[in-house]
Amino acid sequence: MAVRIPLTHLLVCHFLVAAMATLDVSEEEGNMRYKDSTQPMNLRIRDLLNRMTLPEKIGQMVQIERAAASPDVVRNYSIGSVYSDGERSVSSSPTATPQEWIETINELQAAAMSSRLGIPLMYGINAVHGHNTAYRATIFPHNVGLGATRDPALVRRIGAATALEVRATGINYVFAPCVAVCRDPRWGRCYESYSEDPTIVREMTEIIPGLQGDMPSGWKTGSPFVGGREKVAACAKHYVGDGGTKNGVDKEDTVGSFHNLLSVHMPAYMTSVIKGVSTIMTSYSSWNGEKIHNHRFLVTEFLKNTLHFRGFVISDWKGVDKNANYTDSVMGAISAGIDMVMDPENHTMFIDVLTELVNLKAIPISRIDDAVGRILRVKYAMGLFEDPWADEAHVDHLGSQAHRDLAREAVRKSLVLLKNGDNETGPLLPLPKHSSRILVTGTHANNLGYQCGGWTMSQQGLTGNNITAGTTILSAITSAVDPTTEIFYHTNPPADFLESNNFTYAIVVVGETPYAGSRGDDANLTISEEGRGTIYNVCEWVKCVVVLVSGRPLEIQPYLPKARALVAAWLPGTEGQGVADVLFGDYEFTGKLPRTWFKSVDQLPMNAGDKNYDPLFPLGFGLVAKAGGSQDS
Repeated sequence: MAVRIPLTHLLVCHFLVAAMATLDVSEEEGNMRYKDSTQPMNLRIRDLLNRMTLPEKIGQMVQIERAAASPDVVRNYSIGSVYSDGERSVSSSPTATPQEWIETINELQAAAMSSRLGIPLMYGINAVHGHNTAYRATIFPHNVGLGATRDPALVRRIGAATALEVRATGINYVFAPCVAVCRDPRWGRCYESYSEDPTIVREMTEIIPGLQGDMPSGWKTGSPFVGGREKVAACAKHYVGDGGTKNGVDKEDTVGSFHNLLSVHMPAYMTSVIKGVSTIMTSYSSWNGEKIHNHRFLVTEFLKNTLHFRGFVISDWKGVDKNANYTDSVMGAISAGIDMVMDPENHTMFIDVLTELVNLKAIPISRIDDAVGRILRVKYAMGLFEDPWADEAHVDHLGSQAHRDLAREAVRKSLVLLKNGDNETGPLLPLPKHSSRILVTGTHANNLGYQCGGWTMSQQGLTGNNITAGTTILSAITSAVDPTTEIFYHTNPPADFLESNNFTYAIVVVGETPYAGSRGDDANLTISEEGRGTIYNVCEWVKCVVVLVSGRPLEIQPYLPKARALVAAWLPGTEGQGVADVLFGDYEFTGKLPRTWFKSVDQLPMNAGDKNYDPLFPLGFGLVAKAGGSQDS
């Protein structure tokens, strides 16, 4: 009977045999303490650094995208890390299975292990609201919704679930959490921020021990920690001040004193360092005109020397390409203290330029050794030198029912009730499950892609219900109501349809279409035109609850008189049942605004504590609809 040997095992054997053939006999027989798990970590790091050539050191400082990462490139350049971006995934297939991910990663890991010194590879991915690039993964609410829960323990559990789903595909490193403090909702990344309030953002760094595990007692402050194969290395981003740019323009300048930077934008990083975060990513933005990627005071003197951060600092995507002169950009970034450069396609140019700068003594070898030592420290903390391989031990966790139940809990805790009737009409929520006929309408009622938002299967997000596995709000409503209740669904029904059908009530689900980064920068912050029309048309004829699906507050004051009730659902992710759970009273509304809700965009930026603070709804606002119709705030 023929025995099938997996391709990965054949590759591993081939690469290891080739590596052994090239080993110097004296080195093979010598005491390779960097491979000895009984030795202290610092001794292992020093031993390995002493064995490395300059090309091997600089190779460790490079992270490239999977499409550029052939086994030959990984092995020959001693590449330190590979990642999958939000567009091309693992194998140019949006529906890649965990086994496909694992095989690809192990092929690259085999190449790394077959290099002269056998330094294992880190594999990274954006997992900013669950394992959001993997098909059929659980997609949790985006951070703005989690900020509304005010529940750090919940966020910690989400971190642990995300780590398991990421490990299900063999990946060991995530570019999360984003601990930005968004001070202006016009910023296109505002939904990646837990709150405008630095205290809330700092509390939500509890996701880090969820992702990485609990540090043992006596662990040195600032040292990276990853607690085994069910955990992943985390990355706090984007250091620092990215949520404070002028007018909320992505990647631009944050202007203010160092005291302001410390009090508003820095607290979450201080806490992240204390909690043992493995890596920190620098921001594209500037502080008082100086690019963070080139800011030696903030990266080296403050983060590394003052806060005693001992993990490594990684650039953002092509963040070292942002200056006109590439050599100057590399010189500035490495001198500032960036240790690993995310350069998806241009690794040879980076390696050549940095090598020349070191040979010219423009960058001292001590700076290179510091960077590589930090990278190795994280790899040792991850246990990669003892067990570098991906396996299928956690495959069943991807999109598991337990994780979907957790996401559903997060959705219902994130919903914020902004209006529930008035003195004349009385409360509308909770909705009765038993009614003669109800209407579900709006652009976002039956669109899983809209529900999840950006950074879901693609950086900019997608539209439709076939992007991954999940439950739309419409499907959730259909399951929640009494079987005798007749449900009508129409995206934007005409007046004669509304007038003739005598609906008991309507659920209008509208909001923003998906976006990410600078494409989401928006000076107007309005609901889509079709959504506005639906509110006016439907709520004119039927008593309605408007459910707003968005990554931030939008201009809603003109529609408040029309809507009997208004719910901020943020970007809830794949588990739409959490919305229905609260609309129909199975659970109370408990969410509180993580952001100030403006009356007009002309007021922006406006945050709690500002002079002349005059919001439509203040930070922390949220009504509670109780069975029997009572409510309080």
